[in-house]
Amino acid sequence: MFAMTADPAGRRLLAAHKPLPPTGEHDLLVRVLACGVCRTDLHIIDGELPPRRPQVVPGHEVVGQVVALGARAGRFTVGQRVGIPWLGGACGRCAFCAMDRENLCDVPVFTGYDRDGGFAEYAAANERFCLALPARYDDAHAAPLLCAGLIGFRAWCLAGADMPRRLGLYGFGAAAHIICQIAVAREQEVFAFTRAGDQAGQDFARSLGAVWAGGSPDAAPASLDAALIFAPAGELVPAALAATRKGGTVVCAGIHMSTIPAFDYRLLWGERVLKSVANLTRADGEAFFRLLEDLPLQTHVQTFALRDANAAVQALRAGAVNGAAVLIP
Repeated sequence: MFAMTADPAGRRLLAAHKPLPPTGEHDLLVRVLACGVCRTDLHIIDGELPPRRPQVVPGHEVVGQVVALGARAGRFTVGQRVGIPWLGGACGRCAFCAMDRENLCDVPVFTGYDRDGGFAEYAAANERFCLALPARYDDAHAAPLLCAGLIGFRAWCLAGADMPRRLGLYGFGAAAHIICQIAVAREQEVFAFTRAGDQAGQDFARSLGAVWAGGSPDAAPASLDAALIFAPAGELVPAALAATRKGGTVVCAGIHMSTIPAFDYRLLWGERVLKSVANLTRADGEAFFRLLEDLPLQTHVQTFALRDANAAVQALRAGAVNGAAVLIP
């Protein structure tokens, strides 16, 4: 099969021909129909996350059609469409799994990191961690739901979900454009912070219902009740804390962030809370897709051919994608 693999030298993908991925007894083999390109993929490709296997095939927003079943796989049927998310396995035995916190499992398996992901014509995944997808989304528009949507949803819930009236979103990419719509539907006021000078991104945020949009260095016109940081820029942490009222919550939603600069304690004082999001759980997926049953949420995507994956990666790296980049084999 054709695949795009992470170059050991970093910062690009290499075209490769690989055998079909092996399938375990609980695995599904799927023909990839679409795969989103996530910021985490960039961290893997750029070497900001330490490599876990040589020349891995990235991609963990995988929409695929089941073509074969492992010996003990039975949740899905051949021909069915499924989603493969970032969390591809958990031990079920460690203290965190015992507390229903499988996102913090001591020995997790991550799609596109520990095992090959969806930047390929085929992928294999443990069916127990795959998700049934809402039928009303086509393949390309379903793909961003599997990480941008899920991680954004978990971050939004950690911020208090429906409780904050004014919600700041720092970094208006794939996750923020989904969460913006959820927050607006819950009658929250969204304040979108983009790269300085990103007029297109600010216009995009306003088109999705944000009441204000500006550059990350800009001061919001009102104090925030909560803020979600999707951009991997550590300097946004003190900025978000400064923009958030007493008793508010700031959630860092990425797997990697540059060094957070020292800041004065007064930014945290006043019972402000700083949290991070680590991965997702299967329960997150089920709750998120239940929410979408009654919410006319739209994902905005820019599609690229699988062979043009480097162009997709560069567009995301440059902040040139409004919404999500999606690869189509």
